[in-house]
Amino acid sequence: MAREQASPQTSGQTFNVVIVGQHGRLAYEALIFAASLRHSCPDFKGRLIVAEPQAGVLWKNDPSIKNAEVRAALEALGAEIVPFENKHFGEAYPYGNKIEMLKVLPKGEPFVFFDTDTLITGDLMSVPFDFDRPSASMRREGTWPIPQIYGPGYTGLWKSLYDKFGLDFDSSLDLSQPDEYWRRYLYFNAGFFYYRCPREFGAKFLHYALAIRDTPPVELCAQTFDPWLDQVALPLVIHALGGGRDTLPEGYLDGEVSCHYRFLPLLYARETDRTIAVLETVTAPNKLKKVLKGSNAIKRTIYQGRGHKVRALFDQDNMPRREQMIRNRIKKNGFWIR
Repeated sequence: MAREQASPQTSGQTFNVVIVGQHGRLAYEALIFAASLRHSCPDFKGRLIVAEPQAGVLWKNDPSIKNAEVRAALEALGAEIVPFENKHFGEAYPYGNKIEMLKVLPKGEPFVFFDTDTLITGDLMSVPFDFDRPSASMRREGTWPIPQIYGPGYTGLWKSLYDKFGLDFDSSLDLSQPDEYWRRYLYFNAGFFYYRCPREFGAKFLHYALAIRDTPPVELCAQTFDPWLDQVALPLVIHALGGGRDTLPEGYLDGEVSCHYRFLPLLYARETDRTIAVLETVTAPNKLKKVLKGSNAIKRTIYQGRGHKVRALFDQDNMPRREQMIRNRIKKNGFWIR
């Protein structure tokens, strides 16, 4: 579908961008994200916030960004490193960082959250966000739930959650999809999401996630929430706040403006030539290269050319249908690294 033109009322808005940065891989990914934002969207007017989990009882080791060179490079790119405390998730469920960090973002200021393994490839200011009607990434697979032979199907499983929180289930359905097919039910990848107020979004996200984790409906007794808890709660939050699957025109995020690549070998395997060009352009400056080489995955994949060897393994016009098949081919050839 061709993307719609941004209207004057929705383009050029001021909003904050937030990612989570912590010790290790995510710190280096945060640096590439910041560099790509500055390169692809030089007129970005909001704040770039790197939310940083702090040491505490829920972490075995200090999760904060301890590499002084990485911190300095982030700040040189205009990023603000904002600490937050984990009170509910931490090491046991690190995906909970994207839920708990929302409490330290500026109240009442529109925000867009991105996973750190995202590249900004176009003008983020051109995206026609409707911050009153939240949404999230539709680039997903049917990872949750997994209906059991003698248990409820998709309808029974999802409806139990809507009923638990007093939400209207029927209005969440995509009636163009068949009954008991996973795409009929509201489901997102949590690689990005947005709303007009992070505190309001975060309070509901936390409430739903904790209630699902601690007191799930009996219909879900055979389901696992690790690592899917954030993606189980997210559609309920978005639906409760008046959003949905169609509130953002196609072709912007997970399209011309952003790429959620997951891991660098996957980026080289399946993303566009343009995306690879952006990655290699933003990581080329010597000042940044010196810091990024601290990551073995970045050094080998980008700077030592393994990424292009990965790309040569695939026909871009005939890619495997499932991500796991792509991963397996990369691993078989010895190029998987994270």
